[in-house]
Amino acid sequence: MNPGEFLRRAPIGTRVVVRSLLEDGRATDALGYLRSKDAEHVVVETRRGLESVALADVIAAKSVPPPPAARPRRT
Repeated sequence: MNPGEFLRRAPIGTRVVVRSLLEDGRATDALGYLRSKDAEHVVVETRRGLESVALADVIAAKSVPPPPAARPRRT
């Protein structure tokens, strides 16, 4: 299954990492929860906020497990 198809089928709320190409040819990742999608874009809620990614620019995508629990701080 190609990355675009994976994202089209993934349920809203799935934690994903999406790698896409920037205009200069470099790649960037969006790691977070899938919040919405349409025929051309997906929106991923990352720690920095909502990121809209064009499906045409996606080169890789997969689901990822939840983040690890916070470790207690030592005082």
